[in-house]
Amino acid sequence: MALAIAAMLATAACARPSTAAAPRFAAADDAAVRAVLAAQQDAWNRGDLTGYMAGYLRSSELVFTSGGNIRHGWDETFAKYRARYGSDPSTMGKLGFEILGVQALGADGAIVLGRWELTETPVAGRGVFSVALTRTADGWKVVHDHTSSDPPP
Repeated sequence: MALAIAAMLATAACARPSTAAAPRFAAADDAAVRAVLAAQQDAWNRGDLTGYMAGYLRSSELVFTSGGNIRHGWDETFAKYRARYGSDPSTMGKLGFEILGVQALGADGAIVLGRWELTETPVAGRGVFSVALTRTADGWKVVHDHTSSDPPP
């Protein structure tokens, strides 16, 4: 009988929900996501296109949409940036981000909505963006970027 009771208790213990906290998106994650964009902005303003691209997931899974075009993969995205902006401060200009919000997507994902402005370059402009980030072993990385320009005045 004692063996039967022990077996029932063991079964009941296994059936109970775990008291361990489920992973969640915390304030530190919000700060880390914002830090990715701040590091990208800083790298851009140094003329460091490779440093800017470090914020993106280096994978063929990366999706970048802009100007009605959809690009797939880190390499294609990097090549497009290099062709359009070059790779030094005199051609890249000064980039500014305004983060309007960070929305958690479970414990390991986030969407950032913001505005961008590029000045001091012949291809200056401004607009809105939304980027999806995922938590990786190397920290938070952008996996999807949708950027659009404001209409001309």
